[in-house]
Amino acid sequence: MGIGDKLENAKDQIAGKAKQAAGDATDNERLQTEGAAQEFDGKAGQKVEQAKDKVDQKVDEVKGKANDIVGDQSN
Repeated sequence: MGIGDKLENAKDQIAGKAKQAAGDATDNERLQTEGAAQEFDGKAGQKVEQAKDKVDQKVDEVKGKANDIVGDQSN
């Protein structure tokens, strides 16, 4: 949907991967876990945005079909 949401999700994925890598490098389990959770949040948010986009597309299709039917009946 919104470009801001999409950018935020991408940022979370990248930051999460970076935290995981830092956790791996320093053997910091807490940082690894935080990174995995942040990456997951970004991926989940991305899936939600994709679902919203698909719903919006379907709504537009239905509106278009409804307009076509109404237009056909008015002739």
